[in-house]
Amino acid sequence: MTNATEIAVPDRNAILAAEAVIRPHIRRTPVLDTPAADFGLSGAPLNFKLEFMQHSGTFKARGAFANLLMRKGAERGVVAASGGNHGAAVAYAAMKLGIRAHIYVPRISSPAKIERIKQYGAEITVGGEAYADAFAASQAFAREHGLIEVHAYDGYETLCGQGMVGLEWLEQAPEVDTLLVAVGGGGLIGGIAAAVGGRVRIVGVEPENAPRRRAGERRRRRQPRRPPHRAALLRAVGPHRPHSARYRRGDRRGPEDGLGRVAPRRRAGWGGGHGGSALRPLRPGAG
Repeated sequence: MTNATEIAVPDRNAILAAEAVIRPHIRRTPVLDTPAADFGLSGAPLNFKLEFMQHSGTFKARGAFANLLMRKGAERGVVAASGGNHGAAVAYAAMKLGIRAHIYVPRISSPAKIERIKQYGAEITVGGEAYADAFAASQAFAREHGLIEVHAYDGYETLCGQGMVGLEWLEQAPEVDTLLVAVGGGGLIGGIAAAVGGRVRIVGVEPENAPRRRAGERRRRRQPRRPPHRAALLRAVGPHRPHSARYRRGDRRGPEDGLGRVAPRRRAGWGGGHGGSALRPLRPGAG
């Protein structure tokens, strides 16, 4: 196995191999068809992948189990930094596998998510104003104690685990030809692109105030930056830029075909950290 700090990109075969390892520990989440009219759209129905029904409440349990089961040394204990969801996923996987987990979160993290991490039995450290602070503290702790770090998105095993979402989705809804995938750090869209890129169109979707990919577009268009308070929460609990090797490097096996809002072509599916519980109207070239 690779070290999660290396810039490595799994392929479909690697994701299939990872699936065989972690399948007993995760759920095959359902998909749901809903009329486009429910979201103010016309055309074919939308298909949702309901990852909020995964263990710990998000798709991140997949990557967590992949790291803990596939990486040498994980049995000695693991360290992770998180805005909340990744920490809960690592804590859950560690609890189920009998592994000690140390989770670092910023003070602005949701109290409910902090409580969930505690309920899963992890040792949690709350401190720092933003995710970057928690991440730096987690790295220092991991180095001091010789423990492996489970990165939320920028790791080979993480991408392998998240890629299973794409494999399942197209097995359950083979008629879908466009996937809309929520983008934070890039782990989910990176894994899905590695698993099914080239078979479907993949479009990344992120909040309008996200301070990463849009910053470059604003510079090109000479648009002013968003007021700081509108992006404060995004900066605090999430990454300042996408790190995933799959997200950055792009087109080797079918990268995302766009970012923002697009119109479904024939039949579109939506997947996100909570299964896409809401969808804004889409229109060509918007955003």
